[in-house]
Amino acid sequence: MVKCAQYGGESVGRKYIVKEYVLATIGVIITAVGVVSFLIPNSIAAGGASGLAIVLNKLFGLPVGVWMYIINAVLFLIGFITVGKDFSVKTIYCTFLLNFFVDFFDRIVPIPRYTEDLIIAVLFGDIITAVGMALTFTQNASTGGTDIVARIFNRFFAAPMGTTLLIADLFIAVFAGAVMGSKLGMYAILAIMVNGMMIDFVLKGIESSTQVLVISEKHQEIANFVLNELHRGATYVEGKGAYTNKDRKILLIVLRRRELGELVSFIRRIDKSAFIIISEVRHVIGEGFQNIGNVF
Repeated sequence: MVKCAQYGGESVGRKYIVKEYVLATIGVIITAVGVVSFLIPNSIAAGGASGLAIVLNKLFGLPVGVWMYIINAVLFLIGFITVGKDFSVKTIYCTFLLNFFVDFFDRIVPIPRYTEDLIIAVLFGDIITAVGMALTFTQNASTGGTDIVARIFNRFFAAPMGTTLLIADLFIAVFAGAVMGSKLGMYAILAIMVNGMMIDFVLKGIESSTQVLVISEKHQEIANFVLNELHRGATYVEGKGAYTNKDRKILLIVLRRRELGELVSFIRRIDKSAFIIISEVRHVIGEGFQNIGNVF
């Protein structure tokens, strides 16, 4: 029988929380730049609250940022009534911060806009917003909008979040086509598809994680390095060598791919005879990785 003992695992401190908010804020600002510089000036309604706001701006004339405030406020109100307090403070913060920066860059301190080619606008607008949104998602937050609609349908009809999001965004694209013409409607659908693929691509790069099994006589030093230098957890698994019949302590470590080099370099320095197994993992859910409330 295999026995496991968890080694480490401190609670998330204030420093970690501040880091999450700082990175989420940077992600929101990047997203706002993509929306204002490429999507709004070309009337590309690429789904979400910003896409619906672009269409409503064409119909009624209120600025896109103001419409985003109204849309998200209404959606959050409906969400609180129907779903309850199933929204993190960070998500509410990021949602209305995005509204603020879209309005800020659009009307108060205007930033440069690109209006020459719709395909280039779609591609660069999607790439920039995807990077910003992915960075926000990695900090266990979202930017509201159709995410709220997806949560409501998931709660009452058990509809998959991803499917509901796609349907809601496509509905906005069809609405855009009806209001602004079929050409812009098709560009909106293209933008939604590209944006989804880009977010997945960026998230895969940012969140790619690695599982490492280490068998070493210097397991204590390696565990201390993981806990104190990499600030990750480590689990001891009790094992026994089939050839030597000797009891061994195996370290199970999960970390970001970018942290793997530091770990291997450290092990190489202190124990060149260490046995290391490295494998990619698809998802890691838990403290320091993905929040279980924001996956699937």
